[in-house]
Amino acid sequence: MLPGVLRCARPAANILAFSRQTTTFWPQMDPSRPVESAIRAKLTQALEPHHLEVMNESHMHAVPPGSESHFRVLVVSGRFDGLSLLQRHRLVNEALREELSTLVHALAIQAKTPQQWDSNPSLAKSPPCMGGSKHDNTVADKLKAGRE
Repeated sequence: MLPGVLRCARPAANILAFSRQTTTFWPQMDPSRPVESAIRAKLTQALEPHHLEVMNESHMHAVPPGSESHFRVLVVSGRFDGLSLLQRHRLVNEALREELSTLVHALAIQAKTPQQWDSNPSLAKSPPCMGGSKHDNTVADKLKAGRE
């Protein structure tokens, strides 16, 4: 069964967190945020997380309003037990291969075991945008392709 949903009080926009300790229900797909919804669904299916946060941080970058190009995810999963940080990141990247090769320009990953999360339930903050994507044509191409 999929984890329940827990809304988190964090300053980043559009955050939805799943936690096994809360009531269980199927997460709603938001048609206004298809990339964020796809990320959430694919990570849930691939990793069966105890806790999942998907944050659209595009608003912090030099992209048009409403973009879905920059994300931060926090995934807490028993599937990470015994794996190195690199192996955990590879599992996340594999689950999101399609999004990373098309619409997503940047993905920050925090991948923790349930024991790590229990001892330190925190999410790292993203640094401010330095404007690097202003001159990166792949961002504009990906955003355009996502609208077509």
